[in-house]
Amino acid sequence: MARTDLEARHLETLDRDLGRFSRLELATAYVARPLVAPGIAFVFIALAALAAALMLDQGGNMLVVVCAAAFGAYMALNIGANDVANNMGPAVGANALTMGGAIAIAVVFESAGALLAGGDVVSTISKGIVAPESMARSDIFIWAMMAALLSSALWVNLATWIGAPVSTTHAVVGGVMGSGIVAAGLSAVNWPMMATIAASWVISPVMGGICAAGFLWFIKARIIHRPDKIAAARVWVPVLVGIMAGTCAAYLALKGLNRVLEIGFGTALAIGAALGLATWLAMIPVIRRQSRGLENRNKSLKVLFGIPLVVSAALLSFAHGANDVANAVGPLAAIVHASQSGAVSDSVDLPLWVMMIGALGISFGLFLFGPKLIRMVGSQITKLNPMRAYCVALSAAITVILASWLGLPVSSTHIAVGAIFGVGFFREWDAERRLKLAQEELNRPRVSPEERRRRKLVRRAHVLTIAAAWVITVPAAAILSAVIFLVIRLLAA
Repeated sequence: MARTDLEARHLETLDRDLGRFSRLELATAYVARPLVAPGIAFVFIALAALAAALMLDQGGNMLVVVCAAAFGAYMALNIGANDVANNMGPAVGANALTMGGAIAIAVVFESAGALLAGGDVVSTISKGIVAPESMARSDIFIWAMMAALLSSALWVNLATWIGAPVSTTHAVVGGVMGSGIVAAGLSAVNWPMMATIAASWVISPVMGGICAAGFLWFIKARIIHRPDKIAAARVWVPVLVGIMAGTCAAYLALKGLNRVLEIGFGTALAIGAALGLATWLAMIPVIRRQSRGLENRNKSLKVLFGIPLVVSAALLSFAHGANDVANAVGPLAAIVHASQSGAVSDSVDLPLWVMMIGALGISFGLFLFGPKLIRMVGSQITKLNPMRAYCVALSAAITVILASWLGLPVSSTHIAVGAIFGVGFFREWDAERRLKLAQEELNRPRVSPEERRRRKLVRRAHVLTIAAAWVITVPAAAILSAVIFLVIRLLAA
């Protein structure tokens, strides 16, 4: 009997010990889970550096190129984590796409845009910010580009961590400016160009917001507030889809097809008009078929905008991959060229392995770190449905085309987020206007200021955070770059 009690106590002690081990294992798994994504990112950066070492031709500085490839991979990861949310966030926030579906589509189309239509020539001094002749020695130029690449990546990483969508182009520009000032002095910087970039902080979001608000007003006036909403949608939804198709076609012709043949702005508009007209005619029977049996209410309209919204998000991702991959690999290509030739050039070709680092880095960054910014852009600034999200996507595409025509250095990030702000503020204004009309008709007392604040449809905290991040992106990246350049020069001395 005593032996049985002793065995029972031993078993009880063993159970407690096993329970402690189980809790320890669970706690270890919980602590390690946040480290999985950074671990995968670190492996990718290491593989990029290894690829650079294997692909480097004889005569290049191996250590410099390997470090630059690691910095370029790090920047590409951050572009995927931050920038791509602007294209996919509205579709996810409107429930037209799941998070997994958005990531899958963006990975495919971002990579395709970068590899198939990515620019084959990249300005090594980031669109004329610093004069190439101001850096006579190739080693100084290489240090400046490395500092610019690392500083812009660090700043975008910080912005992603705090949940602020920023312009990666502006981060690169700030990085180049900061290292250029330290390397060659204030006179080396193209200050008129910097002034136009500073002006784009205001121009980009305002243009995007006005355009998005205008389209939302049109949809409300022509479809939502009509007695027969479905009949109105059959007329106007094909028109809106045609406008989106034509705009995206014109944009891709300007940014992508120029790698194959020379296309002017007028030719791109003609291509867009032709494809837009064809899409409009093709969508008429499709929308009629989709609208059969739908109830005459706003919820039914979401069905008609769902697929066009997904397609527009995919097209914008392709265009983004074609256009913004240079932010990650442009300075890297310049470093490789300067390291191998020993000379500084105002433009260089992009080797395929460099483009692969940019394309894969953007995809990995989106997959590993993108959901946070996608949720913030899609649902935390203002509430989006398929109609509002479609206005955001359409506004982004049209505003970029208009800015290209006017020669304005606008940011796609600022345009997309500004369009979301425009949709939200228009909804506030429209709701306030309708409330006043109802009060006048029914002779009801005015709503108190406290009640009006509760009815705000745009979260002001996000407005202030994002605006502050936009304003300090260039100076913050410039200061970081200047410090990093001094450190690199000290280590290389």
